[in-house]
Amino acid sequence: MAKVIDWLYEKECTFFRLINGRLHRNSMDHFFHIWTHLGGATATISTSILLLLFLPMHLKSWGIVCMLSLLISHIPVAISKKMYPRKRPYLSLPDTNIGENPLKDHSFPSGHTTAVFSIVTPLILLNPFIGIFLLVAALLVAISRMYLGLHYPSDVLAGMILGISSSFFSLFLVNSFVLHYFL
Repeated sequence: MAKVIDWLYEKECTFFRLINGRLHRNSMDHFFHIWTHLGGATATISTSILLLLFLPMHLKSWGIVCMLSLLISHIPVAISKKMYPRKRPYLSLPDTNIGENPLKDHSFPSGHTTAVFSIVTPLILLNPFIGIFLLVAALLVAISRMYLGLHYPSDVLAGMILGISSSFFSLFLVNSFVLHYFL
């Protein structure tokens, strides 16, 4: 089992170095430094509130789904960061490119990736046409976390899974509530 884990870690580090090292360009630093904040608390909470406030009445439930998904998704993030105290890649891997003021808490899972996927997933389901653009935006947030040296690929993948799962769970909860109390 230890050999399998070592092999997986080696492959993960290779992929991380591809994103963080070989694809790293000074011209892209500013873009990813700004873009990564789309998955941050300010952007995701603000987006959820704006959706709730400004979506037409017949779509308000989708704003509730986004808000609930964001809330629910961060429970397992907080628990996982305590249970699996994984050092960030820039602390473990030499020659990692890092941005300004790197985070010092644990890396698993990626909270930014979780947050952005918890919000875009319901919107993709609501409107698949804009879904392509939202998916690209969310994937760029996920890539930015590796590009900036803050997360391993498995941190980002776990964040994607948590965000998407919380969206479907929130959609189920909201639909069950609406069906039960309003129909």
